[in-house]
Amino acid sequence: MLTLTHTDLDTLSATAAAAPRLRANRNFHPELSAPVQRLAIAMEPDTYVRPHRHSHSWELLTVLKGSFEVIIFDEAGVVSERILLGKEVRVLEMPANTWHSVQSCEPGSVVFEVKQGPYAPLTEVDLAAWSPAEGDAKVSELMAFMRVAKVGERYAQA
Repeated sequence: MLTLTHTDLDTLSATAAAAPRLRANRNFHPELSAPVQRLAIAMEPDTYVRPHRHSHSWELLTVLKGSFEVIIFDEAGVVSERILLGKEVRVLEMPANTWHSVQSCEPGSVVFEVKQGPYAPLTEVDLAAWSPAEGDAKVSELMAFMRVAKVGERYAQA
């Protein structure tokens, strides 16, 4: 039997807060080859989730603690939808090939993610070509855009 207690959530959040990427996860699937991937992910507000898609799977998200903004993009980087997960929406399932990013809205936030396995690392074709790679100087610019962008606005690289 697997469980995730309030203490576990607090511990996971503390681990994320101390991590360089400001994220930490706890897998519920026994191995990366499992047919269904299930994991709790603690994310702090300044973590960068590069806009991406999962071409092989739908993705289901539900908030265990805190809140997140899921930003949906078209292929060109135009914001097509913003979903406040944890406040307005409790569960979100995105179809495969949905370009998206996730921003933590408050410290200590934890999301539970479920998607089809086996685990497949994102490849270049599944990372938005218009978005900067993790560690790039332009990451802070894109994150600032994502915090305030309205539906219909496009991220334009300088």
